[in-house]
Amino acid sequence: IVGAGFTGATLAERLASAGKRVLVVDKRNHIGGNAYDKMDPHGVLVHRYGPHIFHTNSKKVFDYLSRFTEWRPYYHRVRGVVEGKEVPLPFSLATLRALFSPRLADRLEEKLVSRFGYGARVPILRLREEGDPDLKFLADYVYRNVFEGYTLKQWGLRPEELSPSVTARVPVLVSHDTRYFQDTYQAMPKEGYTALFRRMLAHPNIKVLLQADWREVEGEVRFDRLIFTGPIDEFFGYLHGPLPYRSLSFRMEFRGRPWVQEVGTVNYPNEHPYTRTTEFKHLTGQDYLSHTVLCYEYPEAYEPGRNEPYYPVPREESEERYQRYLEEAKRLKGVYFAGRLGDYRYYNMDQAVARALKLFEELNDG
Repeated sequence: IVGAGFTGATLAERLASAGKRVLVVDKRNHIGGNAYDKMDPHGVLVHRYGPHIFHTNSKKVFDYLSRFTEWRPYYHRVRGVVEGKEVPLPFSLATLRALFSPRLADRLEEKLVSRFGYGARVPILRLREEGDPDLKFLADYVYRNVFEGYTLKQWGLRPEELSPSVTARVPVLVSHDTRYFQDTYQAMPKEGYTALFRRMLAHPNIKVLLQADWREVEGEVRFDRLIFTGPIDEFFGYLHGPLPYRSLSFRMEFRGRPWVQEVGTVNYPNEHPYTRTTEFKHLTGQDYLSHTVLCYEYPEAYEPGRNEPYYPVPREESEERYQRYLEEAKRLKGVYFAGRLGDYRYYNMDQAVARALKLFEELNDG
């Protein structure tokens, strides 16, 4: 298995428990992929590759991961700076109250509930298609002040240039719920993600080889099946040209006081070159510390060899190129692709685990 993130670790654990001997290879010097966390020199548990907040509606995924960790209940809250004010995100009925006069907020709330129903999640591009002048005003306001600038920074593209799967991730929420996610299960691994991964990979049938490029060991290891969770275009030597990815860089900043932010993450759709700041203590529950750490997140173009591919860029032309690689993959015997980079899909953590569990069932049946 190439890659020791959620997809690779889940498959390794399942296959090892089914009696297979598994070698997990990762080019980094640690397990856990982008979910890797560690104590910094000041004793704050930081997420090395930006905040990872676990949430899922899948009991199967939650129960599976619960074998390897205890959980700390945690509801992530996010604020966005809009016209100089910190307001709740995603944009909700609570955000209306924070930004507009009571009279206008009442009118907009009434129309949203009447049109979509309380609790609905309405993609902003969908809201922009509404004919009602008040709803049109709201859609344009949210698009201009929250959505457009953030998307341009995060992806280097306008919202209309991306697949609806991305734009749907930032809805207007017809609810007073100020939690960022509304999933059934929302929690953080009590001892962190790396401890969870250690337990997943502790099976006697699993060997882990770090700081190793899979191509270096390819000729040295005899194997029946190969599961590749890295970039599918890299596997095929960029035969059909590189698939576009987006990357990130992070700046960690120590602060000698207990708290800086009232919530875990603050988004900056329009100001500053960074998209968001995260205060990890909110996520980890380390409220006993008298100091804190902030993480500043800077989106950037992906350049192989210089930085990491974080997000597949979901666009029509990307999908066409990916399909060509998928055709190549179908011709290979005993090689399987999975994960955010292997499937070229913008998976959340729980989706990556669900995909791995499904692939294991297919492999086990075979």
